[in-house]
Amino acid sequence: MSKIQMKTPLVEMDGDEMTRVLWKMIKDELILPFVDLKTEYYDLGLPNRDKTGDQVTIDAANANKKYGVAVKCATITPNQQRMEEYGLHQMWKSPNGIIRSILDGTVFRAPILISCIKPYVRTWEKPITIARHAYGDVYKNVEIRSDEPGTCELVFTGRSGNVVRKTVQTLDEPGVFQGVHNKVSSISSFARCVFNYALSTRQDVWFATKDTISKTYDGAFKEIVGDIFEKEYKAKFDQLGLTYFYTLIDDAVARVIRSKGGFIWACKNYDGDVMSDMLSTAFGSLAMMTSVLVSPDGNYEYEAAHGTVTRHYYRYLKGEKTSTNPIATIFAWTGALRKRGELDGIPELGQFADKLEKACLDVLEEGIMTKDLAGLAKDNLAAKGITVQEVDSETYLKTVRARMEREN
Repeated sequence: MSKIQMKTPLVEMDGDEMTRVLWKMIKDELILPFVDLKTEYYDLGLPNRDKTGDQVTIDAANANKKYGVAVKCATITPNQQRMEEYGLHQMWKSPNGIIRSILDGTVFRAPILISCIKPYVRTWEKPITIARHAYGDVYKNVEIRSDEPGTCELVFTGRSGNVVRKTVQTLDEPGVFQGVHNKVSSISSFARCVFNYALSTRQDVWFATKDTISKTYDGAFKEIVGDIFEKEYKAKFDQLGLTYFYTLIDDAVARVIRSKGGFIWACKNYDGDVMSDMLSTAFGSLAMMTSVLVSPDGNYEYEAAHGTVTRHYYRYLKGEKTSTNPIATIFAWTGALRKRGELDGIPELGQFADKLEKACLDVLEEGIMTKDLAGLAKDNLAAKGITVQEVDSETYLKTVRARMEREN
């Protein structure tokens, strides 16, 4: 069969551990046989990040800005244990945080639904999309750990020479301190990304912070997002019958559990990190969630929302077969290829992405799946007279490929 041709390369960001292994398997089995793939490759695996002083991550993000569409494998954000394990020169920051900071976008994450896996929350009838602000907060924080009593101060020196000084806390014992920041421009970009996405998908928007406690920091988010909605988007929302709803983050959590779903839940950076994992698990699995970073100037970075599956990687290194779910990584590739085709006027790429996603889900509905889904789907499939076949990752990918080849 003839392969689909591409015009512009995707920015390909390789990653770590088991997801890096799956990355190659997905390309070999599901992409390269059907697409004349063009990519600009960046190795964001931890050894290469350390070797390049993490310049490779910055280069990859800038390439994303140049070409418009990227696809990223899961990567390690090292802690002390990882620093020792990999012999790193320093404890490098989150590559996702660096990329998000450079692109200044918003992360949209939504569960991938199949009929044989029901959400843990009985009321949920439609997917809930998390819109996560991708700049600042704890991901660009400054921290101090003191080994003696003392006073910590927060000081702002304006370009005009004006100085604002506040005491964070005076302690009579050792302690820890943290400073976080955000930018008005980034909060504004976040608001516009969320509202534009909502208009394109025709979904209501919920936004939540804790402005009753964080009256200045979270209060700024509430004020800026609300002001942009009223001035720029309310009329458009009204025309489509959509709503914008603001509440406190704790109230939002309670309301989400009681809801039917089908809306965009906009969150600050850390809130979105935590709540997207909660939602993906409640809908079925961390490996069953799409994730795309959308920048204000129209750049896209698709990735899996989960980690590098370290436990499976150690088993893989021992020569064992692993039943690691590749769905989120496959959907990162299909999302990137679909967007590349849309931007370049190549509908065949979008059609291929649709077929591949359908093939992946059809195989699951037939009961052929990895271990993480088998227990969740077993009873529902048994009710349809289907027996679950728990398979390793390679077998699942080859089954999907065979289905694609039959249909092509």
